[in-house]
Amino acid sequence: MASVKCPKCGAAVAIDAGTKFTKCAFCRSEIYIDRSGAGFYYIIPFAVRENDAIGIFRRWAAGPSRAKDLDRKAEIASVKNAYFPVYMFKRKINGREQVFVEPAASTTLPGLHRLKIPAGDLKIFDSSFDKGGAELINPDIEMLSYLNNLPGERVEQALVFFPIWKIDYIFDGKKYDVVIDGSSGEVFSSIFPARSSMGYMLVAIAGFVAFVGEGLLAAFNLPIALMLMGATLIGVFLAALVVARRM
Repeated sequence: MASVKCPKCGAAVAIDAGTKFTKCAFCRSEIYIDRSGAGFYYIIPFAVRENDAIGIFRRWAAGPSRAKDLDRKAEIASVKNAYFPVYMFKRKINGREQVFVEPAASTTLPGLHRLKIPAGDLKIFDSSFDKGGAELINPDIEMLSYLNNLPGERVEQALVFFPIWKIDYIFDGKKYDVVIDGSSGEVFSSIFPARSSMGYMLVAIAGFVAFVGEGLLAAFNLPIALMLMGATLIGVFLAALVVARRM
C-alpha cells in the first residue's frame, strides 16, 4: 500500500491505488491525490441562490444582442446547481504571485475555462460541509497534465469545487443553455438566440443611397439638397427606432 504526506500536518497517509480522495487519520484533513502529489481541496459556497440565478438569467436575456423579448418568452426547462472541479495554481512569476485556473473535469458547458477564484471565499472541504443538494462533479483530468505548461515557480496548487448554476431554456422551439457563476453571478453562454441585424442594415443602406443622391443634387441646388439631407437624417433616426422596437 502506498502513502502520501498530509499537506497540513505532514503525517504519512496510507492510500490504495487509484484513490483520489482520502482523510488524514491524525488531523482529519480532507486530501485530494493525483500523480502530482497530495494537496487540500477547497469548495466555494454558493452566493447566488436559485431565484437570484433566474433573475440574473432574465436580465441577461434582455440584453441588446439577444433576440427581442427573449427575457419574457424564454421558457425555462430546468435549473440545476453543481460544484464543478477546477485546479487552482498559484505561481510566482518575476516576484509576483499569479493564479491560474484550469478545469479538472471534461465539459462542453460554456465559460468553465474562464472561471475566476474569488478572493477570501475558499473553504477547506470536509464531510461537514453542506452541499445543499448540489451535485459534486468528480474530476477526470489529472493535475499533472497542466503542470508542465505553467510558468514560474510553484506556490500552491489545489483542487477547488466551484459553484455553478446551469439553466436550460427553450425559445422558438429550440433548446439553449447558460451557465451562471454561483459566486459572482457572471453569465456564460456560447450559443443564444441573437437579435437580427437585417432591419438595421436595410435602414443604413437606404440612408446611404439617399445621402449619395442628395450629395449629387448639391452640385446643382445646394439649399434643396441640405433640406433633403436633414429630412433623411430624421427619417433614418425614426426608422432605426421602429426597427429597435420590432426586432
